[in-house]
Amino acid sequence: MEPSSAEVTCNGRKRKRIAPAAQEEVKRLKTAGQGGEETPESGRSPRSPRISVLPDRLQQPITENDLTQLLHYAALGKTAVVKQPSWCRLHHQKRVKAVNVVIIEGLTQSHFYKHYLTLQHLRNNYTTRVTFTPSSTDLASGIFSSEVPKSDDPSVSQRHNGSSEIPKALRIHPVITKFGTKRRGLTAYVLPEDEMIQKRFPVKGLPDFQDYLCTDSVDRVTDSSPLYGLDCEMCLTEKGYELTRVALVDSDGKCVLDELVKPQNRILDYLTRFSGITAAMLRPITATLRNVQARLRTLLPSDAVLVGHSINNDLNALKLIHPHVIDTSLLYRREFGQRFKLKVLAESVLNRQIQTEEKKGHNPIEDALAALELAQYFIKKGPCQVVELHMEELWGYKIVEEPEDLAPEPAPTEHIQSHRFADVLQTHGRSVAFLGKRSDIALDLSKQQWHNSDKEVLASFQRQTKSPFLSMLQLPSLSNHLKKCSPHQEHHRVCANLRDLCVVFAGPFPAGFSEWGVRRLFRCCGPVRNIKMLNTTVRVHAEVEFELLEGAVLAVKTLNGLNMQGQSVKVQRPVYESLLDADLTLDALMCDSSSLLYAVRINPSMADSIHTSARVNGHVFNAKSSDVTTVEQVNGQHSQPKTKSKLSEETVRETFSHFGAVERVDLPHQSGKHARHAIIRFESSEGRHAALSSSEDLRKENYLVCPSLTPPHLPSWAAITTAITSVDPDSKDQERTHMHVSSQDGEMDLMMGKLDRRLQKLFRYLPEGTLSVVVLPGHASAEGLLPGLCLMEVKQGS
Repeated sequence: MEPSSAEVTCNGRKRKRIAPAAQEEVKRLKTAGQGGEETPESGRSPRSPRISVLPDRLQQPITENDLTQLLHYAALGKTAVVKQPSWCRLHHQKRVKAVNVVIIEGLTQSHFYKHYLTLQHLRNNYTTRVTFTPSSTDLASGIFSSEVPKSDDPSVSQRHNGSSEIPKALRIHPVITKFGTKRRGLTAYVLPEDEMIQKRFPVKGLPDFQDYLCTDSVDRVTDSSPLYGLDCEMCLTEKGYELTRVALVDSDGKCVLDELVKPQNRILDYLTRFSGITAAMLRPITATLRNVQARLRTLLPSDAVLVGHSINNDLNALKLIHPHVIDTSLLYRREFGQRFKLKVLAESVLNRQIQTEEKKGHNPIEDALAALELAQYFIKKGPCQVVELHMEELWGYKIVEEPEDLAPEPAPTEHIQSHRFADVLQTHGRSVAFLGKRSDIALDLSKQQWHNSDKEVLASFQRQTKSPFLSMLQLPSLSNHLKKCSPHQEHHRVCANLRDLCVVFAGPFPAGFSEWGVRRLFRCCGPVRNIKMLNTTVRVHAEVEFELLEGAVLAVKTLNGLNMQGQSVKVQRPVYESLLDADLTLDALMCDSSSLLYAVRINPSMADSIHTSARVNGHVFNAKSSDVTTVEQVNGQHSQPKTKSKLSEETVRETFSHFGAVERVDLPHQSGKHARHAIIRFESSEGRHAALSSSEDLRKENYLVCPSLTPPHLPSWAAITTAITSVDPDSKDQERTHMHVSSQDGEMDLMMGKLDRRLQKLFRYLPEGTLSVVVLPGHASAEGLLPGLCLMEVKQGS
């Protein structure tokens, strides 16, 4: 996957010269793609249906109920007043021609990743995957017998009753789907506690915030409660980011607090270009965080509502818990959880320039006032008018009325309160069919066909003269074979294989080299899960287990050949039978995430120590520094490069937006720790290609990069491998010696290949515009739950 040299080269001047053109092109494509429109790169025709899962929900498994909600909306939509599911987005639902669900009995997510290379159709043609929680009941029966609730979405209710007519383009707008169309008081926009927990706000009672101070706030606020704008500036200390300045403005825009704060720990970086704070400014300051907290408690009325832009960051910097907040980054919503910058909103909505380049750092009073006025404007105008007034300049597209529905819409259904899914479908003239083994399905017998094999199920479906609108196929053949195997034993084997992909062997190290020294060295490539020192008679080696695949990839490519006290350290993957196809697996994972990039930031001394003249997935690092560097010994201790460089979304965006428009930056981190790596999602694959081809220039800026390999629906591969950590090391090694491919494994692989080809034929048979869902239901038993997998795609025209 090597990009052409003509795409982007990354010396400083070249980047600046070509970046504007690239940005304009991406902006043009993005403008066309807003509101469900597709970019030319996607290959989809304009306004064709598509499905996507919200980024935050990719980190969580879905349940049978979540899947049922999607099927309700896909099959009935606004026709039966069914609202969009909260965990995903089905764009242009009215253009969905059919819904097809395939349930493959007995399969778990472990089976999918064990046979990952064999399942070419499933991994290549289904771009959306999410973990599925096993159900103790029959999945097909549960879906057909589920109740279709009446939507409580205010915008849908108004439109259905004919009391309000709004353009169709507005009905699916993220602001409208969240807040409706009515103008309401400020309490409608105060974040509920469950959303605060989801967005990592400090909330009273949660373990991570036990040392936070709570304000003297009442339980409930009213529409006449006062608004206060809040903004903080921070610096980087030995313990992470700490508060250096806080500003508070009242509802009239008057500044009631503007104070500099002395951090408790030693400052590493004042972040002057963002904070405006310098060493000279803080030198005479004696005010501490506790002083500021006390002043805020005194200044804020008990019913105050705090307003800020990504205000969770400010509250965390203040170590303050306040239950009533309005976040302007969540008021002016975008698709897929993206957020506008405060600077952009102030310019577009308030017609005001803030955070300008000629100013040295941000002014927190200015930022707090802008956030306050943005909230006041939103409340005064109401969500519908805000969107109509700023649709083009903020969300990038004009309101263009959709053509009338392709099929006549059935009669209104106000009288239907709650019916079985199967009944409501037939009421609306939607044909339904179930094909699978004989079972208790909540569906008329005339709509069922019973078969004992996958081949018969698929052949019977293809023989139908007209495809039903909702078809559910249950494939039972593999379940009989899987009964011979222990699913939990299979899961442990897959976990062991995945763990092996995250492991490297390194050495020899100088005599006396410690586990602490190994960890300090290797964490420059990513978070390290475990270190095992391997002391032979003469030399010292180590087994390093990373939390992520990308860490192991970068370690092999960047640290192999590092010279320590005249001794070359070799970094290599372990030689196990489970890793014989590792390169093929990594290449397949890389192709699955064509627009995702993994980046880790290291400190300058570490960058100078890395000997890099290898290829990372087809991209070359050519270090211009000396090929031989030495880690000196100081006072008998090995001085290891310290990875103190911390990441922030702003710095990552600033660095990588030169290569293409950045859609999202994820900074995974554990509670109480700062992120050491980032997953960058570009709006097109060209952005990632450009960054990879400029890897040497990025190394000069203290970044190591490689293609992202971790599937987006998994918080980390470590989450899968946790089960293996409880296994005795000796039993682990014993298990690995038996990981050769048995006749049973070979038979299973052949069956999975046959299944994949049959599913591919089925997919080709489906009409264009069909929402295709393949469910591996997972396994539930007394021993525990083994997660399943849900794969989704809307079939597009060839």
